[in-house]
Amino acid sequence: MTAGDGGRRVLIIGINYAPEHSGIAPYTTGLAEHLAARGDMVTVLTGMPHYPAWRVDAVYARRIAADEMRNDVRVLRRATYVPNRQSAARRAAYEGGFVLTALPLRGLAPPDAILGIVPALNGAVLARLLAARYRTRYGLLFQDLMGQAAAQSGIPGGGRVARATRIVERWAASRARAVAAVGPAFLPYLRGIGVPQSRLSVVPNWTHVRAPDRSLEARAASRARLGWTADETIVLHAGNMGNKQHLDQVLVAAALACDIVPPVRVVLLGDGSRRVDLESAARAAGLANVSFLQPEPDEMYVQTLAAADILLVTERASVIDMALPSKLTSYAVAGRPVIAAVNPGGATAAEVARAANGLVVAAEDPGALLSAIERLRADTALADRLAAAGPAYAASALGAADAFARAETLITTIAGPLRNDPRHTRRWRHEPG
Repeated sequence: MTAGDGGRRVLIIGINYAPEHSGIAPYTTGLAEHLAARGDMVTVLTGMPHYPAWRVDAVYARRIAADEMRNDVRVLRRATYVPNRQSAARRAAYEGGFVLTALPLRGLAPPDAILGIVPALNGAVLARLLAARYRTRYGLLFQDLMGQAAAQSGIPGGGRVARATRIVERWAASRARAVAAVGPAFLPYLRGIGVPQSRLSVVPNWTHVRAPDRSLEARAASRARLGWTADETIVLHAGNMGNKQHLDQVLVAAALACDIVPPVRVVLLGDGSRRVDLESAARAAGLANVSFLQPEPDEMYVQTLAAADILLVTERASVIDMALPSKLTSYAVAGRPVIAAVNPGGATAAEVARAANGLVVAAEDPGALLSAIERLRADTALADRLAAAGPAYAASALGAADAFARAETLITTIAGPLRNDPRHTRRWRHEPG
């Protein structure tokens, strides 16, 4: 592989990458492959695939390291401890383990720009440490705010480590040439840890799935495939099942809806550290109107979203600005009405308001959640209006072109002058690691 005109060597550090197909991985993967396609020589330093199941994919089990080429991107994988249950101590081992296995990286040609992806926090730590080793510039892209996450997500012991996490975030960001976030709601926090406004920007996520077939025939076929009857109202939550999502409130709402006619079925699609607990709780409560689906490939996934009647996003009441659920971009393109059972003053509620494709109800109030479901069942005009708003928002605000243009600006800001500038004398090469 040779560099295109004006190409740079770019090192991206983030523990989640393809073949993971949910959460942050599709965005890191899409960014890396876009930069490679424009002529940059891109290396990604990442972990073994493990999300959202929080267990290492069988193909990579027992491997300490791997060196792959994926769509013109060199992918260097390093193993780390992956906890199947979340706590502050386990998270610390997960974060620190990747730093220990990835930091001894050797044999890589000095990059022109390093970009650390947060989360995990180790992406930021490694970006600063490796930038010092290679005497180059680095930047950070915040998908989540880890200091806020420690305080807000409900992970046992998280509150005790929030202050330490913020100190690490401040340390990692203090020498970054540029710091970006996926949404404007994150910027006040980043300014609060000392990042000057002049170094801040927004690089939004985009809709990384193709629009589904929304025809009545396609919806009917998908519902038949999934065993959903025509008279059921399908309320679907897709994505990670962890502490932050607090899906217990959804099980309570399902229990309240057990005797409603026509029936309401709650479907939880995906995986996560709390899936087993949620399945056990649903069985113990005899919730026949709750079902679970395994993660699906993107093409099937978006058709499943489109086959539902209502799409659901839920969070703990304590969650304000720690994260912006990646599922919202797919929800928008699916073209179904959304109910967000979240903190009304948080970033998720603000994004749903911007998209104008859903109703926001208070988090941890199953009665309010059920009332919103009943409202959409009764008011088909409202449901149709919200459903139509999602694809329109995706087309106007969630396009990949704008996101990639902003990402290119971010890399240019980090790297400085192009390699074909006469001040650059380093030879272009891709050395083995």
